Amino acid sequence: MADCVAEASTVYGFDVTTIMGLPKSIGDYRGKLLLIVNTASKCGFTPQYAGLQQLYEAFRGRGFEILGFPCNQFAKQEPGANEEILQFCQINYGVTFPMFDKIDVNGPNAHPLFEYLKGQAPGALGTRAIKWNFTKFLVDREGRVLERFAPSVEPEEIRPKIEALI
Repeated sequence: MADCVAEASTVYGFDVTTIMGLPKSIGDYRGKLLLIVNTASKCGFTPQYAGLQQLYEAFRGRGFEILGFPCNQFAKQEPGANEEILQFCQINYGVTFPMFDKIDVNGPNAHPLFEYLKGQAPGALGTRAIKWNFTKFLVDREGRVLERFAPSVEPEEIRPKIEALI
């Protein structure tokens, strides 16, 4: 896995699995502005799903995608199976942006995509580890990581940056 991360020059080189269990290449999103987020259904930040969905509805027709990756590494706040997670997101927040298989974002089993994201946009004081659910990474249309946003940053606060890049 580390070799894959070391060789990657953009996010497009990574393969993921959709929440329905289907293989998907991040390369399928080539040319789009991306916001990649690790999510959880039982977190204090879970209401951010609503703000993410609002951003998605506002900009998806202009080449913007949000990619949600459930993660159970932070206080076990995403305990459900993929079907339960998807149902929760759709029923409670009307989520229509793409959701993916539950993954680890830190540690020895961290998904290579998130290893790459963390390396390209370290957190506060240069830390690589993701500190909590709803850490967000903004990726430009060429697949380069532009910025990491802390979980406390509300989706609406990112809107001006998206508008400037759209």
